[in-house]
Amino acid sequence: MNVVLFGATGMVGAGVLIECLDDSRVESVLTVGRRPCAVAHPKVRELVRSDLFDYGDATDDFLNLDACFFCLGASAVGMSEAAYHRVTYDLTVAAAQSLLGLNPALTFCYVSGEGTDSSERGRLMWARVKGKTENHLLRMPLKAYMFRPGFIQPLRGVRSKTRVYQIMYTVLGPFYPLLKRLVPKHVTTTANVGLAMIEVAAQGHTKHVLENPDINSLATRATPSSPFDPRSLYF
Repeated sequence: MNVVLFGATGMVGAGVLIECLDDSRVESVLTVGRRPCAVAHPKVRELVRSDLFDYGDATDDFLNLDACFFCLGASAVGMSEAAYHRVTYDLTVAAAQSLLGLNPALTFCYVSGEGTDSSERGRLMWARVKGKTENHLLRMPLKAYMFRPGFIQPLRGVRSKTRVYQIMYTVLGPFYPLLKRLVPKHVTTTANVGLAMIEVAAQGHTKHVLENPDINSLATRATPSSPFDPRSLYF
């Protein structure tokens, strides 16, 4: 598969990238973002852009893609609904439309979140906007799958760039096996999200909205072909 990955510099995207590089089914990964992901690997090529809303000049880069793993996201804390709508709904739909026009058989995997509001009428602003984004993607003529992880534990050297979040992950990390036993429906890992996305892109799935149990179940089907130390990837 030839994959395009949005958000490779974020925690979830970095985890997905590692799994892509570790899986023989993924032949190439085009990373798209505002900053370089600084990964040295034969599979990777980068498209660094200041404008993530218009891809009219990226036609050549977006040709011959089989799957999109869309891991870009922003915290809604302190943002107005209009601002959050722009960086969530508008940005995601712009990418999906540009990719679909060039790759009609594309599989689009979108990282949403547990608690997303499909009715678009709930009390939580972020959940409404995420729900609207999901609904639009599901109406598009592409193979769209919504991933709704809850608590995500970073693995394989992945770290959050948000200091307070990384402190939380560091503190909770040793307790992840306990959380997995106590609340298995609400926890997953960066590795599982990546493995599940690859599995869906390769094999499809009967469900188009995937919650934590679906993500974790899909991850168990995937067998990385050549495990490696991801620290060796970075400059």
